[in-house]
Amino acid sequence: MERRSFVRGAGIAGVLAAGTAPAFVQAQANIRWRLASSFPKSLDTIYGAAEVFSKKVSDMSGGKFQISVHAGGELMPPFGVVDAVQNGTVDMCHTVPYYFFGKDPTFAIGAAIPFGMNSRQMTAWMLHGNGLKLMREFYAQYNMISFPGGNTGSQMGGWFRKEVKSLADIKGLKFRIGGFAGKIIERMGGVPQNIPGGEIYQSLEKGTIDAAEWVGPYDDQKLGFYKVAPFYAYPGWWEGGPEVDFFINTKAYEALTPEYKAIVEAASMTAHVDMQAKYDALNPTALKQLVAAKVKLMPFPKDVMDAAFKESMAVYADLSKTNPNWKKVYTDYAAFLKDQNLWFRFTEGQFDRYMQSAKL
Repeated sequence: MERRSFVRGAGIAGVLAAGTAPAFVQAQANIRWRLASSFPKSLDTIYGAAEVFSKKVSDMSGGKFQISVHAGGELMPPFGVVDAVQNGTVDMCHTVPYYFFGKDPTFAIGAAIPFGMNSRQMTAWMLHGNGLKLMREFYAQYNMISFPGGNTGSQMGGWFRKEVKSLADIKGLKFRIGGFAGKIIERMGGVPQNIPGGEIYQSLEKGTIDAAEWVGPYDDQKLGFYKVAPFYAYPGWWEGGPEVDFFINTKAYEALTPEYKAIVEAASMTAHVDMQAKYDALNPTALKQLVAAKVKLMPFPKDVMDAAFKESMAVYADLSKTNPNWKKVYTDYAAFLKDQNLWFRFTEGQFDRYMQSAKL
């Protein structure tokens, strides 16, 4: 189940795509699984990755391995999917690990933590560092195995009813913010709210919350946040490159043949790459349309960014002293990130800064 397995799986995918399915696929038993998503069907990007995965599994198995995809709330609440996989109520789920930081903050490292890795760095750590190994060791405590299932890329900082001009404006702010980042907002004086994507608009419209973040322009436009909160902040410093995962019940996965396991791995990587490619393709047009609709883009003030960074580092240090799971994973994560940032500083960073100022 290391990166070599993903390569073998991709090879199988290519053979099957060419229409020359080997005999072992014909010999496999018919399997029917259920996948519970944490996302509504209306979000064709993040929810859609599970459908991409399901279709690839079916195509590569000649239709013998079928996985039905169920939207958040259809089988259980959106944040109930990990319990369902752990208990074997469903075979697998598609979700963002940091939703479950309340079980153990270490879940958040498997997705995104404030001022953490960007999407390329995260995939590098998972596939060619120790990320996949360490996170799977942790998830095994919950009777499940993980597979990369997408990445949104760096996110926006959310929608606000009022402009944030300084750190003082965070005080008392009721902010829908996903997962672990709520701990940082709380230390900054805000009031974090963990609300599923399908319920955010109503909460923002009714004034139950003052601000909300989701992903970026394409999804946010579909959800209509700009209609009730005109200020659109950036950057989403808590989500530089959040990974979305497939979690599979350990018993269900181990019951698969080696060939079906390879198909699952190959299909997960197809979905993983496809999600961010779709976001990157769709976000620019959506952002232009939002600006045309009088949305006010708002960079977070420097004192907000500085306070968030300071509090994040303090939380990580505290957790490293008190949580063995966190310390084991974060120590490796932080070392990998340090080297990645050194590399990106000289290449990606300089190139991107120049290109973003150039007039094409």
